[in-house]
Amino acid sequence: MLSALVLAAVISAAGCGSPTGSSTQSTTQGSAGGATAAATPERTELGDTEVLVWGEGDYGVVMAHGAAYDAASWEDQAQEIAGSGIVALAPEKTSPENLLASAKYLREERGVQNVAFVGASAGGSAVLRTAEENPDAADQLILLSATGDVTGLGDEPKLFVASEGEGIAEEARRMAEEAPGEQNEVLIVPGDAHAQAIFGTKEGYDLMQSLLKRLEERG
Repeated sequence: MLSALVLAAVISAAGCGSPTGSSTQSTTQGSAGGATAAATPERTELGDTEVLVWGEGDYGVVMAHGAAYDAASWEDQAQEIAGSGIVALAPEKTSPENLLASAKYLREERGVQNVAFVGASAGGSAVLRTAEENPDAADQLILLSATGDVTGLGDEPKLFVASEGEGIAEEARRMAEEAPGEQNEVLIVPGDAHAQAIFGTKEGYDLMQSLLKRLEERG
């Protein structure tokens, strides 16, 4: 069963591919729109990569960045997630092995019960490979401007996000239709921003609220 979502917003002229995250900020916008104090992420080594970790909680999120980005590019989104009582983790290298190690770390070292995978562009492709080969690794998937075969995935809830004008919107709709399970949604936003760049547009706030809502419902 596919549920289609569309953000009602004016088409954005923002381009794609340019990182918008920042690794150092004194404040960030909370989920209700108010400023909240920012916390410096913890740094640790897992396998062959460094990971950044924000917050504490019983639910966790592993965030895989796009090819033009790094782990710190998730800073703004991770701060909001952590402010909702959810642990956010971003590995520097986003191989399936590192995504699995990150999920294991959250469960075994941070007391997290369940984990969501969020993947952007190339990071979304890594999430797809990880979830197909390890169906119990995550309890939901959120994919931003990602493409790939979804027929081998499990029944976990999935959200496929794309901008209307970036050329991947139809691919997102196809993936949501073809993916197994009855809780697959597609979110097409105005504009042409790609993956994480959407957060830097006027659609970014509404997209972040959609992500937080899904995470909080599972957490």
